[in-house]
Amino acid sequence: MPSEVRLPTVLRQYAGGQATVKAQGETVRQALEDLVLQFPQLNGQVITEDGELHKFVNVYVGDDDIRYLDKLDTKLTGDDTITILPAVAGG
Repeated sequence: MPSEVRLPTVLRQYAGGQATVKAQGETVRQALEDLVLQFPQLNGQVITEDGELHKFVNVYVGDDDIRYLDKLDTKLTGDDTITILPAVAGG
């Protein structure tokens, strides 16, 4: 069963303006790879060329930040919601 992926406004332009999309995968990495297959313009926006999470992007599964779980190898149950949020800095 595909997971729902919620996209921030800044990334929606690469996904046909959609706020939410579906992605297949047993892990966050696989779901994000599927997302890029569906929307090639997202390539490099969330995952770096080295295959790591972009440092200016936060990813949550449900309410849990994947940095405190298994990062991109965090397992998905199929009905999870993945939320991608741009990091916010300032002072």
